[in-house]
This record gives sequence, C-alpha cells and structure tokens, in this order.
Amino acid sequence: MTDRKPPGVSFETWVDRQIREAAERGEFDDLPGAGKPLKGLNKPYDEMWWVRDKMERESLSYLPPTLALRKEAEDALAAARGARSEREVRRIVADINGRIREALKNPPPGPPLGLTPYEPEEVVQDWRAAVRERLRGRDAS
Repeated sequence: MTDRKPPGVSFETWVDRQIREAAERGEFDDLPGAGKPLKGLNKPYDEMWWVRDKMERESLSYLPPTLALRKEAEDALAAARGARSEREVRRIVADINGRIREALKNPPPGPPLGLTPYEPEEVVQDWRAAVRERLRGRDAS
C-alpha cells in the first residue's frame, strides 16, 4: 500500500479499492483468527478493552498503590515467618516498614492504606516460636 491517494478521488473510495485489491491478491487469506467471531462483541463497549485484553494475555494485574502495598506487606510478613535467620527477619521487616512509613508520609492515590509499620520484636518473637514448633515437629518424627 505504497500508492498515494490520487487527487480528486475520495479517501473512502481510494481505501476501499486498496482493500479490495489486497483481498484479490490473497493478502488476507492466512490471517490468524480468520473466520472466527470477534471476541467480546456481546459485551458493552469499554474504551479500555485493549488494555484489559493485553493485561490478560500477558498475565498482568494492576492494583492501586495502597492495595499493592497492603499485598506487599502481607507477603513480607509471610516471608519473615519463613526466613532462615533472625537477621533476615529483621531485614524483611525493616524493608517493608520503610515502604509503609513512606506511604504514610506521602499517601498514594487510592483507598486508605490502613497499615502501620510492623513491630520488629513481635515479628521476631513469632518467627522464633515458629522455629521452635518446626524443631519440635522434627523431634517427634
């Protein structure tokens, strides 16, 4: 389609001719999805359909920043419980607490954060209790 639109020919007529000639040459014959119904025709129009479609195809998700931080905090607490050492527990808690404090100082858009920094000593105590429990479980075996 390198031709230029000739003067005096309406744009629609010129485009229609280009499409018809390409179809006659067979340039549309082996396109993926040929002969299949268009996806989502029965759904109401959504101007962000292409964003949602791409995110679905690439297994991406989006959360508002406050909800994403809540999820990170939950994951960090789980990681701290499964840590190999007390030093690692304290590092994980310090990292997430830094992000929580930053979000409390400069609230990101979205719903309220609803988090306060974790108390490192409490998380370490929980970790120690979990380690003792695991050791008891090994001794019983």
